[in-house]
Amino acid sequence: MDEKLQKFLANRGYGSRRQVEQWISDGRVRLNNSVAKIGDRVSINDSIFLDNKKVRSRELVETHIIVYNKPEGLISTTKDTRGRPLVFDNLPPLKRGKWISVGRLDINTSGLMLFTTNGELANRLMHPKYSIDRKYLVRVYGKVEKKNIEALKKGILIGDEYSRFKNIEYKNEVLKDQVRLNNWFQVTLGSGKNREVRSLWESQGFEVSRLKRISYGPVILPSFVRPGNYSYLSEKEVAQLANLVNLNIALRNDLTLQKKSQRNERRLRSKGSKVKVK
Repeated sequence: MDEKLQKFLANRGYGSRRQVEQWISDGRVRLNNSVAKIGDRVSINDSIFLDNKKVRSRELVETHIIVYNKPEGLISTTKDTRGRPLVFDNLPPLKRGKWISVGRLDINTSGLMLFTTNGELANRLMHPKYSIDRKYLVRVYGKVEKKNIEALKKGILIGDEYSRFKNIEYKNEVLKDQVRLNNWFQVTLGSGKNREVRSLWESQGFEVSRLKRISYGPVILPSFVRPGNYSYLSEKEVAQLANLVNLNIALRNDLTLQKKSQRNERRLRSKGSKVKVK
């Protein structure tokens, strides 16, 4: 069977579909003897080259997912022209394929990031079609009134698109002085636009001083995974995420990976259990 080139490469761990589409547009991909174009369909019998290196078209990459606790100050891209530290610097090495991030967090945002070896899975987990909930803890300056909450839940025009919080929960007043208040909220988004949480609060005149993502879909950031560390999801949890976006993936029991994950969890765990999945 043949399939679209971007999906074909994503399934082999070269990048998300969005990334591959950009590479095709940039002329970095060749199909047989020609420069590839968006819409090309391929099979395992075709010769594909990425940056003049032949793609292993007959080999699918085994699907793994890790939960990473991003500290503030790290960049969520694979490269940075200013030489700043990257989240990818802290990820475990792979024999084949590469880690693909499921969305990004800006430099001043901490918390849960997901990385997978399956580009098609990464693409679907980010796609607006599936509207997967992301939850954040956010600290804002100022007195937040009922009218602000109602506006943020109803929707705000930011740029050319409307954005809104699906849910807002008041968590705790941390600091109170004569000048202003610090208030903590838990907010839920069904999308992952750039700086969306900050932009929504700023539309109401509030400054965000702390922002941390605590869940992505059913995956909750475990307490035992400290900032800068990671933990593997189990095969069951990987399958659950794939089912959430209607993707069939092949899983097999990898004893080496399981032992590595168990060693990592024993080292990180102070208390608690495995990654929580609703």
